[in-house]
Amino acid sequence: MRPDFSRYSCQIALPGFNKQKQALLNRAKVLIIGAGGLGCPVALYLNAAGIGTIGIADYDVVSTSNLHRQVLYGEDDLGQKKAEVAIQLLEKQNHATKLIQHDVKVTSENILELIANYDVLVDCTDNFETRYLINDAAVITCKPLIYGAIYQYEGQVAVWNVQNEEGKFSPNYRDLYPEVDATQIPNCAEGGVIPTLAGIIGCAQANEVIKLITKTAGLLEGKLFIFNALNLESQVIKIGNVTRTIITQLKLTATIPYISVKDLKQALEDNSIQLFDIRTGEERDAYHIGGEHVILQKFEAFFESLPQDTKKVLYCASGKRSDEMVKTIKQKHPEANIFSLKGGLNAWIQEKDIA
Repeated sequence: MRPDFSRYSCQIALPGFNKQKQALLNRAKVLIIGAGGLGCPVALYLNAAGIGTIGIADYDVVSTSNLHRQVLYGEDDLGQKKAEVAIQLLEKQNHATKLIQHDVKVTSENILELIANYDVLVDCTDNFETRYLINDAAVITCKPLIYGAIYQYEGQVAVWNVQNEEGKFSPNYRDLYPEVDATQIPNCAEGGVIPTLAGIIGCAQANEVIKLITKTAGLLEGKLFIFNALNLESQVIKIGNVTRTIITQLKLTATIPYISVKDLKQALEDNSIQLFDIRTGEERDAYHIGGEHVILQKFEAFFESLPQDTKKVLYCASGKRSDEMVKTIKQKHPEANIFSLKGGLNAWIQEKDIA
């Protein structure tokens, strides 16, 4: 089906833009990894701009704490799969786009297959292990990657791994941050984030995708854009022209031991576990299912004082924070008898509603 160029007449009218560049957008295949605060505006604007194929990869469900910044979702979507809800809305926005749902947790085992059929990758994730994994997969497969990150009042955008005319590639995430201790940096739930920042950085990511595909000047390759929403100041830091890292294989994704809602309920009845809520105090006050309350930032040190013979289960809202903490504990103490509640409180509440 030929694209309806009248829909895109305002961008086609831009100096330096034309129907040929619009056709490049219509033929492009873009994968958005993460349908949260960044993924929502990225998906909305790329879909509106006429990207021909958009894939959305996300395994999480919509929770109440998402709604202030994840603008594709509403109260009626609570407990629903983000990727599914996002695609339903995007279909109404632009029926000409081919939309593909990937309801998967991105791991070292599936990422190469996941990204194989896409031209451009957009990293809208919120944890460091996945961020490094996406970066390394992009380098190995020679695919450009649009990076974005937000925390409190500050956001970052960059374009990684773009091949130049000489066949060399621009810097990637590891050129900027070879390694990061993820346990020292809180996520949005603990550190907070102003909602408008997600829209600003997400739109900037979408802007770089459009520039990349249409070969428009000013691409953020080899550069890092930093924006402060508090004082509206921004800066662009030059990283370099060519990558200095060598990446030949993926780092294996850590295996996280889980416990299901059903098994947790049985264990609580049998009084055979220690249960820990690692959310914030505000989240705890709003709703909890019992257990001792130890916030995420203090749990690792607290763990050292616990008896090691008992089975321990951590929970948070969606399972992301408990997953990360369990993974951290297991890396330092492989023998630790510790588990993450799969799906977190969202899964607990969903099963309760179904029952």
